[in-house]
Amino acid sequence: MTNFQLHSIESAPAASKPLLEGSKKDYGMAPNLHAVMAESPALLEAYKTVADIFGRSSLNVTEQQIVAMTNNRLNGCEYCMAAHTSIMQGAKVAEDVITSLRNGTPIADPKLEALRVYAEKVNLSRGWPDDSDIEALLAAGYTKQTVLDVVVGTAFKVLSNYTNHVAETPLDKAFAKNEWSAEAQPAS
Repeated sequence: MTNFQLHSIESAPAASKPLLEGSKKDYGMAPNLHAVMAESPALLEAYKTVADIFGRSSLNVTEQQIVAMTNNRLNGCEYCMAAHTSIMQGAKVAEDVITSLRNGTPIADPKLEALRVYAEKVNLSRGWPDDSDIEALLAAGYTKQTVLDVVVGTAFKVLSNYTNHVAETPLDKAFAKNEWSAEAQPAS
C-alpha cells in the first residue's frame, strides 16, 4: 500500500496551507480527509469548491445528506459514512432518516425516499438514469433543477470517496462513534 501523508498546515504544500487553515476555522480541526487531500492543492480546492456549490443547491440540508450518504454507501466509503453521520446528527436530521441512509433501506417520508432512490439510480447507472427514474423524482415534487443538483452532489462524493479509497484515510476521533463498515452491510 502507498502511504499518504496526513498534512498539517505546516507540512502542506504552499497552495494547500490556506485551504487547511479554512478547514480548521470551519470545523475546529482539519479533518483527515482534508489533510490527505492537501497533497494535491487542486483536489482540496476542487473538493471544497464543489462542497460549497452543493451547499447552495436547491436541496435543503437533509436532502443534501440523502444524496451524499447514498453515494457514500454505494461507493463503500467508510470514512464518509461516519463523517456524514456525525454531520447529520449535528444538523438535527431525523434519526430514522440517518438509520435508513446508513442501512440503505427506504426512508418513511415518500418525497425523501424518491430522492434517495433517484440518487441511487444516478450512482448505479453511472449517470444514465432512465426517463422513468427522472419522472418518478419529478412526480414526488422535485424539479428538473433537482435532477441536476443530484449530479453536483454525486460529483462531490466522487472526490471524497475515491480519495478515501486510494489513501485509506484514517477515521478522525470526532467521527469514531459513527463508524460504519461496508463489509458488515447486507448485499444489495
